[in-house]
Order: sequence, then structure tokens, then C-alpha cells
Amino acid sequence: MQKTNTIELVHFSEEYVDSLNDFDLPEEQSQFTALPKEISIETVGQYPIVILSDHVPVGFFVLHATERVKEYSNNPKAMLLTALSIDHKQQGNGYAKKGMLALSEFMKREFKEYNEVVLVVNLKNIPAQNLYLKVGFVDNGERRIGRIGEQIVMNLNI
Repeated sequence: MQKTNTIELVHFSEEYVDSLNDFDLPEEQSQFTALPKEISIETVGQYPIVILSDHVPVGFFVLHATERVKEYSNNPKAMLLTALSIDHKQQGNGYAKKGMLALSEFMKREFKEYNEVVLVVNLKNIPAQNLYLKVGFVDNGERRIGRIGEQIVMNLNI
């Protein structure tokens, strides 16, 4: 039977903890993001999302509907995307692209009241910039200084 690699975005649940805790990233990637096990989701308005490939966790990110969004968007219906990572063992299979391409439909289904996703990506993180541009995020020229240098603010209209 041929694998179809069905990609699905789902809300985090305890059943994914062990797989997410096994995620690994090389140093050149980990400087720009956080592993799922390093993220503390304690604030109301933070939504951890798991990228599944054929029901197996391959990626992770967090959507924020908190005051932090206002740092990057004036839109009261915007969410902030942070901490996107794809397990190093799963990289090279297009999971990040497929996961981000599924984001709009996921937002329309799960977060109907929101119409924009905003994120920041480090100027030195060229692979991530290229990914976000390929899936429809737009760089409107807005820049911020982050903990490790200049950040590009990008947004995706839903």
C-alpha cells in the first residue's frame, strides 16, 4: 500500500507529548525557534498546534491570541504564529510547507473570528523566509529587532 502522507493540523493533546518531546533540531535551526518541549503553554489565548503526517506528529507551532499580537499587528482579528519546528528526522519531506498551506483552512474552521496570521522571522533565517513567502505570507517591509538580530514581520490574510 502506497503512503499518501496526509497532512493535518490539530490542537495539541496529551497523546502527542512523547513524540513531541523526542523532536530534535540542529543548532543552525534551534537558534531561530524552540523545540516543543521547551515551550510553556500557560497563558490563556495560546494554542499549541501539531502538524500530523498520517497521524504521526512531524511538526509543531503555537498560535497566540494574546496581547503579544499587538506588537506585530494593529488588526484586532490577527493571531501570532511562533515556534514553528519540524522534527529533524522528518525534514525534507515538505511537511512545513504542507502544514503552512493548511493553515488558512484550519484558521477558518477553528478560529473563525480571526482573519490574519502574523509572524516574525529572523533576517538570517533564509529557509524560513522562503517557506513563508511560498505559502502566501507577505513581507510588507516592517522590521523589528529581536533577541538575535533583525526580524522580518510577515502576515497572511485568511
